[in-house]
Amino acid sequence: MNATHFHLLLNHFPVVGTLIGSLLLLWGIIRKQNTIKSVAAVILAVMAALAIPVFLTGEPAEESVEDLPGVSEALIGLHEDAATIAIWLMGVTGMASLVALIAAWKKNKAANLLFVITFFLSAVCFAAMARTGYYGGQIRHTEIRNDGTINPAGQGDPANGQEGKAKEKDDD
Repeated sequence: MNATHFHLLLNHFPVVGTLIGSLLLLWGIIRKQNTIKSVAAVILAVMAALAIPVFLTGEPAEESVEDLPGVSEALIGLHEDAATIAIWLMGVTGMASLVALIAAWKKNKAANLLFVITFFLSAVCFAAMARTGYYGGQIRHTEIRNDGTINPAGQGDPANGQEGKAKEKDDD
């Protein structure tokens, strides 16, 4: 297994896991269930840890696909930029979830507020992770690109702000 395979194998977990952790945390907050909030915090911390190898294998994954036909350098750039933002947000969310978890274990009165803060961070983090995944998917999955075209030259590339319409032939 190489870094690209590892990247592709693991990249869905932080996205989906953050959504699950966020929703579970919200449910625990609404239901005032400390056990549910704690489980959600553990899930978010694990997703933050799992996001690290996903992020670190991104560059080797780029090296393996950047010269393939139909791969957009602009989309790779968008994916990289989004991943940089997402990994920092994931780190902050993971740390906040651990702080909330420790506060809950110590029966600290601030634990509930810390869980609420963690929920809001996790919601923002999920949005950033989903955006990163969206751009990552478009790198090789041309069928989900906004323009639906494969154009190695970058013309019609949605990341370049172009519509992507192919030149029509004149039938005259």
